[in-house]
Amino acid sequence: MKAYFLLFVLTLGSFFKVSAQETSYKPVAFPAGYKAEIDVVYTTVKDWEGRMDIYSNPSAEAPTPLVINIHGGGWSHGVKESQTGFGSFFKEGYAVANVEYRLVDVSPAPGSIEDVRCALIYLVKHAKTLNIDTTKIVIKGGSAGGHLALMTGLLANNTKFDTNCEHESNIKIAAIIDQYGPTDLTLILKGSVKRWMGNRYQDIDFVKSVSPLYYVDKNSPPIFIVHGDADTVIPYNQSKILYDALKAHQVKTAFLTIEGGGHGKFSKEDKSKLNENMWKFLSELGLTKPK
Repeated sequence: MKAYFLLFVLTLGSFFKVSAQETSYKPVAFPAGYKAEIDVVYTTVKDWEGRMDIYSNPSAEAPTPLVINIHGGGWSHGVKESQTGFGSFFKEGYAVANVEYRLVDVSPAPGSIEDVRCALIYLVKHAKTLNIDTTKIVIKGGSAGGHLALMTGLLANNTKFDTNCEHESNIKIAAIIDQYGPTDLTLILKGSVKRWMGNRYQDIDFVKSVSPLYYVDKNSPPIFIVHGDADTVIPYNQSKILYDALKAHQVKTAFLTIEGGGHGKFSKEDKSKLNENMWKFLSELGLTKPK
């Protein structure tokens, strides 16, 4: 009887493991006239290929703005295919790049930063072919994706993590959309943060080097921040200290607090408020269509 029970448990475990791996997502719906390039290889590290999906509008009369989207998942899980909500960006004429990066099991910190920087550099280098306006690049992400969006944009022309991708262009990000991303990892060195650090978690200088807060200066790009004040995964204060640092350096910023909001588990009304405030912020920067 015990043998049958054990077999049942093992079979059940295998089923859930396979089911998790075979999760399917709806394809991204994009407008007529757009071109979809799926699984574009933007960098190669040993036997790992960094891929992203690019939705561009080659027939647009003028080069289009671009949003680079980065999925979350604590640097340990998540796939680009889980990200499909780009409708408002398409409506505003944006091209979209949806990026995959190395997770911690493949590479601990700073691997994912290196990857997303490479994705940005690839897009800048291929801007003419993709009909992209490099003066109107927005980087967006939630949770760990928010952290990576901040790091990628705040680094600007700092080549510290561009070890796999060389570039000669002047990189200037138009805006960053940070959704409840961690900003000072020295304050939350546990769980997924500690795991992502690998054996360097006790090296505080290194931890600071992969923390967005320490790159804020007067030349930082405008940043829109949203965070739920009941978030039990990434403390609300992580966004507050970033906002205060940006204000201190007189960088354009806006901070939307979702009252009672958890870690991205926002109500329909709160999601609508987020979208409205985000586009108001981007409109003030001239990153929307003329009304």
